[in-house]
Amino acid sequence: MGGAMLTGWLAGGLDPRRVAVIEPAPSADISALAAKGVAFNPKQTAAVDTLVIAVKPQSFRDAGVVLKPFVGPATLVVSIMAGMTIASLQDVCGGAVVRAMPNTPAAIGRGITVAVPAKDVSAAQRATADALLRATGSVEWVADEHLMDAVTAVSGSGPAYVFLLAEELARAGVAAGLPEELSAKLARETVAGAGELLHRSDLSPATLRQNVTSPGGTTAAALSVLMGEDGLRQLMTRAIAAATVRSKELAK
Repeated sequence: MGGAMLTGWLAGGLDPRRVAVIEPAPSADISALAAKGVAFNPKQTAAVDTLVIAVKPQSFRDAGVVLKPFVGPATLVVSIMAGMTIASLQDVCGGAVVRAMPNTPAAIGRGITVAVPAKDVSAAQRATADALLRATGSVEWVADEHLMDAVTAVSGSGPAYVFLLAEELARAGVAAGLPEELSAKLARETVAGAGELLHRSDLSPATLRQNVTSPGGTTAAALSVLMGEDGLRQLMTRAIAAATVRSKELAK
C-alpha cells in the first residue's frame, strides 16, 4: 500500500528528491524509484516534515524505534496501519498524528481513504495529509476515531470481499457447466463492469439491483437464495463484525 501511494505521489508531481524510504528489504518496483531520485534508508536522522507509516501493525513497535528519530514536535505523522490508534502512534513516535485507512484500489487511483486527525493537527497539516491521501482516490474525514475499526472492516478489507465474489461466481459457473476459462472471464468482467456502473451512476445499489431483476425471472431466482435466511445480508454482517473486532485487537 505504501508503494502504491508513493507511486501516485510521484506521478502527481512530487519531487522524488524530497522523498526518503525506510525499508530494509524494498521490492524491485520500489527499489527502481532510486533511479528517479528517491533516497533509501538514510543514515543521517533528523526530524522530517511528514512521515507516512505503512508497515504491518504487528511490526509497528519494532519499526517505531527506527522511525522515532525522524519525528519532531512539528512532524506530521500519517499512519495507514489497521487498528493502530492515535494514542499508540503518539506514544511510539510522537508528532502530529493522522490515522488513515486506504484500500488497495489506491494502486490505480480509485481508492477510498477515511482519516481522523489528532487534536493537535493543524489546519495546514490536515491539508497536507488530505493532499497526500487524495492522490490515490477520494478521502473522507471523520471526527470520531472509534469509527475507524468499522471503516477498516468495510472499505479497508472490502476489496477482498469483492475479489471473493468474483472467485466464487466463477467457481459456481463451472459447477453449472461452463468451461473454467470462460466462467472466470465472465465473472471478472461482470464484477468489474457492475462496479464501474455503480461508480458512474447516481442510483443507489438497491435501485441498480432492482433494475436488473424481472419478477419471476432468473435474477429473482438467484436473489431469493442470496437474500434469503442466512443469505448475504447475514453473512456480510457477521464478516464485518469479525473484521471490526480484529481491528480492535490489533491495537493491543
